[in-house]
Amino acid sequence: MVETILSIQNLVKSFGALRASDGISLDVVPGEIHALIGPNGAGKTTAVNQLSGEMQPDQGRILFEGQDITAFTVDQRARLGLARSYQITSIFPNFTALENVAMAVQSTQGHNFRFWENAKSDLSRIEPALEALDWVGLSDLANTIAGGLAHGQQRQLELAMGLATRPKMLLLDEPMAGMGVEESRRMTDILLPLKGDLTILLVEHDMDVVFALADRITVLVLGKPIATDTPQNIRNNEHVRAAYLGDTS
Repeated sequence: MVETILSIQNLVKSFGALRASDGISLDVVPGEIHALIGPNGAGKTTAVNQLSGEMQPDQGRILFEGQDITAFTVDQRARLGLARSYQITSIFPNFTALENVAMAVQSTQGHNFRFWENAKSDLSRIEPALEALDWVGLSDLANTIAGGLAHGQQRQLELAMGLATRPKMLLLDEPMAGMGVEESRRMTDILLPLKGDLTILLVEHDMDVVFALADRITVLVLGKPIATDTPQNIRNNEHVRAAYLGDTS
């Protein structure tokens, strides 16, 4: 039996007559990059919102390392090692890149962001922050005001903020959103070495990125998973091609 780090069991979420999550069940194993794809309106963001704790399911369970976290808050899940990076960049634009990452480290140490002054001088926060910036290729821009970074660099910074918290699993919601080809390639090169070391659930529209990074892919259509398989098998799945990849032949 394959060990799982995240187990989603019959997740259901409705908004009036719309069932955005319609019995989603899937397992994510440690160290894999598991992509969640589907057409617009498939329910991907709703699913991730439930996994991160920002939205409660109507039915079903979410297990993280065997523990039922269905009713846990965002903060409680983060302290267990389940972190999220957002589709829309969420940084502090008036702080430097280093200060942003140091505050992310501080948040895992039981402190509120309002004590950010301490984050700038405490080596227990600065050292992991610098390490994370180096990992994503931003060490030379550590003292640059975050709001002045290019869009792709801001997405790299947000990834550094997630990595600096030393999560066991990272939920990445469209990390390539708004990026050009070169920026997407750079982000892919940053994420590739994480395979095997960090578990990632990746929501992404860029299929080139998905097929380059994912170990397994789950396809959602109208809130239901229609397939979970390797990238090659997903690419060759006629139901997936018809429902999502645009091939009706």
